Amino acid sequence: MKPLALQLYTVRDIMQNDVVGTVKRVGEIGYAGVECSGLPGMSLEDAAALFREIGLRVSSIHSGLPNESNADEIAAQCRILGCSDTVVGFGPDQMATLDLTKQCAADFQRAAEVMQPRGIRVSFHNHWWEFSQTFEGRTAYEIMLAEAPDVCSELDVYWCQYGGADPVAVIEKHKARIPLLHVKDGPLTGGDHPAPHTAVGKGTLDIPAIIGATDPAVCDWLIVELDHCLDDMLTASAESYEYLIGEGLARGRE
Repeated sequence: MKPLALQLYTVRDIMQNDVVGTVKRVGEIGYAGVECSGLPGMSLEDAAALFREIGLRVSSIHSGLPNESNADEIAAQCRILGCSDTVVGFGPDQMATLDLTKQCAADFQRAAEVMQPRGIRVSFHNHWWEFSQTFEGRTAYEIMLAEAPDVCSELDVYWCQYGGADPVAVIEKHKARIPLLHVKDGPLTGGDHPAPHTAVGKGTLDIPAIIGATDPAVCDWLIVELDHCLDDMLTASAESYEYLIGEGLARGRE
C-alpha cells in the first residue's frame, strides 16, 4: 500500500485562522504526508520544522512552471521541504487548440529538462478540460504525454472522469507516467460549475478499481484533494482517510 497525503489546498480556508492547529489536526487524523508549497505566514524552514515535529512528510509541491530563471528557487523549495517532485497546473485556454496544446507540452518538456539536473521531477496536474478537449482523435492529456516525454502526470482521477474519460483505463494505459495520484470523489455533476465534492468513498467513483490500476513500482503517493465540500473540510479529510485506510487502499503515518 502507498502512503496517503493530504493536499493542504483542501483545508486552505481553515488554515487562514489557525495554520499550526490545522496541520497538527491533519497529523492527528493519521495522514502520512502533505502536499503543499509551504504554509501561509511561515518561512519554508519553519514549515519544514513543523512537519518534522508532527511526523508529516511532504509528498510534493505545486509551483509555477520551472524555467531557467526560477529553477534554482523551486529546487531549493523542494530540498527544504524534503521532496523531489514539483507539480504544475494550467487552464483551459492553454489547450484551446491543437497548436496551443502542443506549445503547452513543449513548455513542460523544457521545464522537465531544466529540473532534471537538479534532481527534481516535473508533473502536470489535470482538470477536466485535458480530457474533454480532443484534437485529431486524441485528448489534450494524451497529447501532453506524447509531446512531453520527460514529464509525469499527477492524475486527478475525479477530474479525469468528470471530463469524460475512464480513470481506470487512463491509468492502465499510462501507469508508467503516474507517480502521484490525486484522489477525490463527488457526484460528477455541474458542467462548467462543478458540484461540491464529497469525502472519498462517498461519491460516484470506483476508488478501489482506480487505485488498483496503479503500478506500485511507479506510484509513490496517493494524495487526497477536495476543492469544496458541503461538510467541514477537516471532517471530509478525516472521512476520506478513514475510508482509504479502512478499505486497505492506502497506509497512514507509521
